[in-house]
Amino acid sequence: MNINEHRAKLEDFAITRRQFLNRFGMGFGALSLASLLGGTPFSNTAQAEDSLSPLAPRLPPLPSKAKRVIHIFAQGAPSQVDTWDPKPALSQYAGQSLPGMNGVAMPSPFKFKPMGRSGIEVSEVFPKIGEHVDDMAIIRSMWTDIPAHEVATVMMNTGSLNLAKPCLGSWVVYGLGTENQNMPGFVSLRPGGGLPSGGTQNWQAAFLPGVYQGTSVNTQVGSVDEMIQNIKNPYISLTEQRRQLDLIHQLNELHSQNLQKDAQLEARIEAYEIAFKMQTAASDAFDYQKEPQDMRELYGNSTQGRQMLIARRLLERGVRFVQVWAGGWDHHNDIEKKLPETAGQIDQPLGALLTDLKQRGMLDSTLVVWGGEFGRTVTKDRNGNENPGRDHNNKGFSTWLAGAGVKGGTIYGSTDEFGAHAVENKVHVHDLHATILALLGFDHTKLTYRYNGRDFRLTDVAGNVVRGVMA
Repeated sequence: MNINEHRAKLEDFAITRRQFLNRFGMGFGALSLASLLGGTPFSNTAQAEDSLSPLAPRLPPLPSKAKRVIHIFAQGAPSQVDTWDPKPALSQYAGQSLPGMNGVAMPSPFKFKPMGRSGIEVSEVFPKIGEHVDDMAIIRSMWTDIPAHEVATVMMNTGSLNLAKPCLGSWVVYGLGTENQNMPGFVSLRPGGGLPSGGTQNWQAAFLPGVYQGTSVNTQVGSVDEMIQNIKNPYISLTEQRRQLDLIHQLNELHSQNLQKDAQLEARIEAYEIAFKMQTAASDAFDYQKEPQDMRELYGNSTQGRQMLIARRLLERGVRFVQVWAGGWDHHNDIEKKLPETAGQIDQPLGALLTDLKQRGMLDSTLVVWGGEFGRTVTKDRNGNENPGRDHNNKGFSTWLAGAGVKGGTIYGSTDEFGAHAVENKVHVHDLHATILALLGFDHTKLTYRYNGRDFRLTDVAGNVVRGVMA
């Protein structure tokens, strides 16, 4: 006789009185029903549960070239007429009122010149990024609903103005999983300790399982230990940590079976699990100092240079979705001085990233997206002075895509002659999201998750794929 068979087990203590009565009462009924149906009441007919991790890599349902995404979010709303949408007509009306607009016309103080074989005109503030214009599809006809930073930022990231919904990165990882089980599938790189407009909503999983939420990392600090604080436990060995996590998983399984599943609890446990696995994998991935000196010089010795280099290292190691926050575009005044400063912070690093991805053969399978939450007015800011800037404008702005599946050297859509309103082939945020998912191999209307009795999707009940930017 094995005495261990008679010892109390952990699950013996996880039962309520109601569950006891329910199990025994329903049990006798089940025995009677089984005999009437001719079944064997104690036979094991249940199918084995799928043992794959929710982050296991999966193939998309449709053919696609894009396997991973890097989203460079230019928070603050870059001025379209000073970056990717030249409007010489503004010079003819400089200082004059424009029909239906507040303020007076303000021509761009920056020159545009044709670049690449395609000859697309690019602002002088982007000399390095402009070298890659033949790989880019520039959408000049973007628009969004509300010109307020917090609302529009969350809208661009989650497709929602009001309800807390999963962000783009979470949907991508939900659909495709990730290629490295020792790293988060979705990493958001921030150049500082403070939260952006909209806060953590921008990388949240919301009602999707917590394993799909983004891991936010402050890249402004230098060392890996500062970027990912407490990544290593100096007091407990990896073996002991593994035992603790296994016990937590067992307790949670009992809780789920005997009481109910708790989404927040499961999200916390998944965070613990990923943190455990990251102790070795992340230390290597985030250590940009391991790159050769010439590679670090290519990206530049700056916060955004480190961000872009770390982003490439993450993508290289199988992280599915990397978001890089590259803000500072809220130029209400002195745009002639401030915009080149902001552009200068991203120009070399992003140009280096595109060069690096191409040299490594990764650009053909990586989708690169750049853009802000809305655009800016073509008139001087209402509060302008001798050094004016531009106010918010949600009716027309630019974004671009490059890399896998993108029709490079392409301009799609247009704004009016002044650059204020999208007029031709207008592209809403939902349309952009639908297009990104299409490039990854998904029909955006079918990538859904049932919550509160309804099937939700990233594009809500809207969105049309922009085929004109797809190769």
